[in-house]
Amino acid sequence: MNVAAILSAKGRNVVTARPTTTLEEIAAKLAEKRIGAVVIVGTGGRIDGIVSERDIIRAISERGAKSLLEPAIDTMTKSVITCDVADTLDELMARMTAGRFRHLPVVEDRQLVGIVSIGDVVKHHIAAVEMEASALRGYIVAG
Repeated sequence: MNVAAILSAKGRNVVTARPTTTLEEIAAKLAEKRIGAVVIVGTGGRIDGIVSERDIIRAISERGAKSLLEPAIDTMTKSVITCDVADTLDELMARMTAGRFRHLPVVEDRQLVGIVSIGDVVKHHIAAVEMEASALRGYIVAG
């Protein structure tokens, strides 16, 4: 299974914000959409960064509640790791584990086309394992 399969099941909608959007506005988007990260896009839709719930908590811890009034550019992760639609679940799990993050923007032809969370990866991994187990049970019964 690959990223394309995940996106075909969940859709390609990505919640984005501009670098000037405040952390307070981003936190409101996260709560409203019940998601864990917002991709920060700049000119021409270029990925400039990503802000997760963890980033917001870290900012508040380090700089206090006033950090919520600061623009995303002050807190966002600027070196964003992305994935491609052809990447496999194993590749995603390895990348997320190594980088210790839970969201990967999906890029195709240098354009943002989706986002995959660790929850998406786990859900599809479990489905693949269950399908394999079912096929093995069928093989054993038929054999």
